[in-house]
Amino acid sequence: MELDIGYHWLSLFSTIFKNDLTACGSILSPDLLSWSVCTDDVSGSSAEYPDRVFMMEGRLQAQEDEIMLLKSSLADALRRLRLHDQLIPLLKQQIIDALPEGMSLTEEAQAKFHHIQGLELEEKDEEGEEKDLSWASSVEEAIHPTAIRNLQRDDHQDPNGSTESLSSASQTPISGSPAPPKDLSASSRSGPLSTILEGKKKPLCVVATSTSLLHSYLISCLTLFFTLSHWLTGQSIKMFIRGRPITMYVPSNIQNYEDLRMEPPVEKLELDWVYGYRGRDCRANLYLLSSGEAVYFIACVVVLYHINNRTQRHYRKHTDCVRCLTIHPDKVRVASGQTAGVDKDGKPLQPYVHIWDSSTLITLQQIGLGTFERGVGSVAFSFADAGAFLCVIDDSNEHMLSVWDCAKGTKHTEVKSTNEAVFAVEFNPSDSTNIITCGKSHIYFWTLSAGSLTKKQGIFGKYKKPKFIQCFVFSLTGDVLTGDSEGNILTWGKSPGDVKTLGKGAKGNTFQIMRQTRAHDGSVFTLCMLQGGALLSGGGKDRKIIRWSADLAPERECEVKDAYVNGEELLVGTTRNAILRGTFSDGFVAIVQGHVDEMWGLATHPSQDVFLTCGHDRQVCVWNTAEHKLDWCTTLEEYGLCADFCPNGAVVSVGLSTGRWLVLDLQTKEVISDYTDGNEQLSVMRYSPDGSFLAVGSHDNFIYVYNVTECGRRYSRYGKCNGHSSFITHLDWSKDGKYIMSNSGDYEILYWDVAGGCKLLRNRYESKDREWASYTCVLGFHVMGVWLEGSDGTDINALCRSHSERVVAVADDFCKVHLFQYPCPKPKAPNHSYEGHGSHVTNVRFTHCDSHLLSMGGKDTCILQWEVKRAGTSDGGDRLHSGSIVENIPKYPILFTCLFTIQAYRSGVLWLSSCQKSNIIHIVPDCYLGIFSFFFVLQTFAFC
Repeated sequence: MELDIGYHWLSLFSTIFKNDLTACGSILSPDLLSWSVCTDDVSGSSAEYPDRVFMMEGRLQAQEDEIMLLKSSLADALRRLRLHDQLIPLLKQQIIDALPEGMSLTEEAQAKFHHIQGLELEEKDEEGEEKDLSWASSVEEAIHPTAIRNLQRDDHQDPNGSTESLSSASQTPISGSPAPPKDLSASSRSGPLSTILEGKKKPLCVVATSTSLLHSYLISCLTLFFTLSHWLTGQSIKMFIRGRPITMYVPSNIQNYEDLRMEPPVEKLELDWVYGYRGRDCRANLYLLSSGEAVYFIACVVVLYHINNRTQRHYRKHTDCVRCLTIHPDKVRVASGQTAGVDKDGKPLQPYVHIWDSSTLITLQQIGLGTFERGVGSVAFSFADAGAFLCVIDDSNEHMLSVWDCAKGTKHTEVKSTNEAVFAVEFNPSDSTNIITCGKSHIYFWTLSAGSLTKKQGIFGKYKKPKFIQCFVFSLTGDVLTGDSEGNILTWGKSPGDVKTLGKGAKGNTFQIMRQTRAHDGSVFTLCMLQGGALLSGGGKDRKIIRWSADLAPERECEVKDAYVNGEELLVGTTRNAILRGTFSDGFVAIVQGHVDEMWGLATHPSQDVFLTCGHDRQVCVWNTAEHKLDWCTTLEEYGLCADFCPNGAVVSVGLSTGRWLVLDLQTKEVISDYTDGNEQLSVMRYSPDGSFLAVGSHDNFIYVYNVTECGRRYSRYGKCNGHSSFITHLDWSKDGKYIMSNSGDYEILYWDVAGGCKLLRNRYESKDREWASYTCVLGFHVMGVWLEGSDGTDINALCRSHSERVVAVADDFCKVHLFQYPCPKPKAPNHSYEGHGSHVTNVRFTHCDSHLLSMGGKDTCILQWEVKRAGTSDGGDRLHSGSIVENIPKYPILFTCLFTIQAYRSGVLWLSSCQKSNIIHIVPDCYLGIFSFFFVLQTFAFC
């Protein structure tokens, strides 16, 4: 299956049926068939059975993709066939209306008009042999310059030196009509008047008998008229995604597509705020710096949040998700490690650790590039020697333990740790030669000596061995305290080995449990030693944090988890991705909050600095961009996937995963309406510009349209848009609120007349100049340049045009946010690219005044708020504008008309010459010019 994307001129002459066959042919490519055959040769041995299952699953998925594209291609072909049948009467009527006064078709010609579906005329040659001289007309759009397959002009010379000016486009036979004698090749893409030729050239005109010369002549004139009209006023671009051709018509205000210049936008983005905290699956990732800033991470960003000033700074030198964090004994330097990740081509990226200065955000050392596998799981500075060494454990199968010289950035030693998961590593604060690691069913005590590491395993003895040892700290007496999955705090000490009690392996000094203290119901996730010797423990299941005395007697408790202490005040990081601040006596207040699961729904308020998010955690959150805080949050019964604010700003609609959608009041936070459309997930909600309609796009392939009354509080079904052959992905309203543009999962662009009863606009050409109130559809002429070469159709998840219509922001599958000039209709358009997310970016939106852009990650549960910088803003020069892409219509319409009239005359004479040489028609040029000039003058005035 072809996954590449290409941009080509759409031939003005290839038939719709040939295009469909081309699309279908690319789906069932020989490469895919050969691959399928190869998978059948996989060995059936039990050792290779998982690989065989994996290959079969991949093959099944590929076949499902083929079936989807085949269905969409067939639906498109059927739709065009119906359009063809509907437009034949209009074509006949226009030809009859075009006759000058006093002229009429003969009875025989009128009779032949009833067979105009193929305009099939057969005659016998002089020897009595039947000669197939049929001509099948293909009508793709309503009577318009693109409606009739266009006449081509070709100045190629034949071997005898004669000039053949016109050639026939390839025609696909309609059912019941004889097949053409030869398939013609695809047109060259040299320009709007390129020629489709193969073998012997034949003039494109109606082969007529002597009794139907007049109507043949009129058809030929009309064809020539439409050809030149299309040359003057219309052209189209075709791009391919996964073998599917997508045709987009060039707006009327672009006269020369090739001359369009794409430039990067003058606007740029600067990271302003990061919403969220990664606490759900990471430990020991919240610290307090000497500057009064809390340091933590989410996605690819390490955040330095000043608690009192409520400001943020960001360390952004990581290329993928940050997984671990520690601070130097000087409370200034920070070490952070990242996961490996992959690039846009699927190739793995190498993980590393950065040591950086928190005051200047300058990277001091890059540790372990090319050494670690998969990612960095844990890091720790030594304390006894003022942080001279850094210990790192990676995420490889053996969980390699390495010690690095921080000043030189060189590796001191390395050893295999264990095949089990490792959760934490620390140096002994009083002896840098002692290192402790803990994880699944183990705790290891390491000794660094003579450049090598040796380990001793902690002995559980008579105590039950827990499944996980989650965390540990060093007491003031030198003992090690661990928290485990059984809810116990274990005190470990060194003692001589007792062979009778501990077994034959207990030689020399051993580390064993000295005491067990019951602490929490469920796992102990974190331990924190206070300066006076008191201990804090955080539990997961019981939601408690307990203060213990030095002899492990409980003193106080409250319902929080994972803490770091600032004097009497606590900073608490929770597994619900929140950071709390408070004390035992005064309670705790959330200072950082975020989602805990994948997010997709994002909407910005039409007039306030407010935006809404929703996702798989069933939370609907309303945020304030000016104050950088969560205004309110509510929990739904199902998870939300899309949302949109009503233009009056009083209510917001949220689409859910089951086909339900809710309307929430922003003031009362209550659900004021609850509706259901189908039983599949909803993918897009969009109000019309005036708020009188709401369009709901569903995965059942329908767009449901509702009348909106009572300031967005009452809804009634208006209609349903039925025509897509795959699920709806994006949609937008026109500025007048009468039309909808929509995209689907099979890369289809359709237009709907909502005011006319939610009817499908079969003539897509008519929508090329329509203005849209918003632009979030990822497929369209104005955003064609955002697609990179090699894209497979799912690489762009969302885009959004700014309200000023100057730029368009793009969310892609490679953790990046892009900023393009709007419009950007040419491939490889230059752009500004921004990193920060650690997962696919699911959505982007501009705020109501375009001051900020919001981007939302999927699995990283991160929301980034970007400030839009307009340095060097200028409306002059050759910059493309949304309302008028290129204003290059000639300033001298009379001269322009004369030039094209001369060209039309030349084309007509050449056409007549070719026809007369072929003994097809014999009509004087004066008659031809009279009728042709009538059409041409009308078209010229309309164009100029």
